[in-house]
Amino acid sequence: MNQHPVRPVDAASVIDGRKAWIRLAISVALGTIGAVGMWAVVVVLPAVQAEFGVDRADASLPYTATMIGFAAGNVLVGRAVDRMGYWLPALLSALTLGAGMVLASFAGSILQFTLAQGILVGFGTAAIFGPLVADISHWFNRRRGVAVAFAACGNYLAGALWPVVIPPLMHAEGWRTTYLGIGIFCVVTLVPLTLMLREGAPREAAANTPGGRRVQPIPLSPATLQGLLIVAGFGCCMAMAMPQVHIVAYCMDLGYGVARGAEMLSIMLAGGVVSRIASGFVADRIGGVKTLLIGSALQCLALLFYIPFDGLASLYIVSLVFGLSQGGIVPCYAIIVREYMPAAEAGQRVGLVMMATIFGMAAGGWMSGWIYDLYGSYSAAFLNGIAWNLVNLAAMLLLLWLVGRVKAATV
Repeated sequence: MNQHPVRPVDAASVIDGRKAWIRLAISVALGTIGAVGMWAVVVVLPAVQAEFGVDRADASLPYTATMIGFAAGNVLVGRAVDRMGYWLPALLSALTLGAGMVLASFAGSILQFTLAQGILVGFGTAAIFGPLVADISHWFNRRRGVAVAFAACGNYLAGALWPVVIPPLMHAEGWRTTYLGIGIFCVVTLVPLTLMLREGAPREAAANTPGGRRVQPIPLSPATLQGLLIVAGFGCCMAMAMPQVHIVAYCMDLGYGVARGAEMLSIMLAGGVVSRIASGFVADRIGGVKTLLIGSALQCLALLFYIPFDGLASLYIVSLVFGLSQGGIVPCYAIIVREYMPAAEAGQRVGLVMMATIFGMAAGGWMSGWIYDLYGSYSAAFLNGIAWNLVNLAAMLLLLWLVGRVKAATV
């Protein structure tokens, strides 16, 4: 089923207009609530490990499963959005997310908990990330970078909010009741918000409005460019996963407790919100490739700081620095896709890159736990993250060089 195009006479009032900004605000609210599926499992990791009596690597598997389901959902929901518009796939995803949180609260083993997280929670959460970012990109031309960055901020706002909200609820009611309540809350809030986004994206109108952007030339086929972005996305998120997934457990090992670790995660992701918004403004000026390179280089440096600085005050500062460094990286992939690939393929193309970033988070989260079990320390896991970050930098430097060749040839 195709979307209904916006009439050309209405294009100027739609693209970058009041309706687009209202849609962006709703999208941010959707992301802030819906991304709880990604962050709740991180906060409850120590409690789940203790209850089911498993080691750190096995306790990390529910997060890995969540990211795998999230990755698959980004591609499949993205394709559905390209064909059907955003609201219907998002509505089904919201119901899936709520059902997954409720079922996870009744899990009798680490396997059952992992399956609920991966098949339902992870897949259900996908609609508020890649597909949502791709959808909002059709509503903006002049401020597309800012709009994409704000839409992607919902994920990090959730990371800043939920790790602070969940620990008191766990202390009062236990992680199971907390999960049950969150599942019900998601259905009650996400369904009406999704129904407010029933109007189809004005793709046909976007290219013909003032400030409309054409696809930029690049000496790569779409498939090759897609592959390069997949490698870059996987590498950056292998690195990103170490602090985001294990900061709570890391603080437990250092004797600072779950609450301190949750606060650091919240600070990290609050810094990520600032970084994402700033990256949107920067990308509108210098493009997605250069903006991504800046963020990746800063993330690599911040990871290095975690190794020598493990005092309580130092970890708060380094977590903030890490968040301010890496928050803008992932939205830049969506901006790059829109700069160099056809708009009609945005949902699928963005979904594929986001799938790679999510697989990077999933593999990185598990690998960090495995390295910890192997060496009894997180120092080697931080070094592993730095190595993967260098892979990302190499891929993006290659892309920057290719873009530069095209510009030089047209001068």
